Amino acid sequence: MLTLDTACKLIQVVVALGIFNVWFLRLNKPTNYRGGDAKTMEEEFRVYGFSKQFMISIGTVKVLLASLLLVGIWYSPAAFIGAVGMTWVMLAAVLMHFKVSDPVKKAVPAFLMFLMSAFVAASTLS
Repeated sequence: MLTLDTACKLIQVVVALGIFNVWFLRLNKPTNYRGGDAKTMEEEFRVYGFSKQFMISIGTVKVLLASLLLVGIWYSPAAFIGAVGMTWVMLAAVLMHFKVSDPVKKAVPAFLMFLMSAFVAASTLS
């Protein structure tokens, strides 16, 4: 049986690897989940009305938060900080999809990351 602690750690890895994938491997590649008709992350941020500098800032924050989630496997306060921060940035990502009237399908990955991060944050409180 999967314990709450094991599930939490597994989710931390899933969220972190998802963020690393998006920001390191798929940054300049099209996906079915980019906002509007964007083909790259920079184009997606332009769709939302943001600059390249803001994209770099958000990417840096997301990578740092993902790193905290991994550190949190061994040091739970890091998991809490990473999860709370990730919950907020993923909520903002979901809202950006709605802002530009994307189909719900495009917001699903961000919403799942939001839910998983919120679960980790809540789980680390107990």
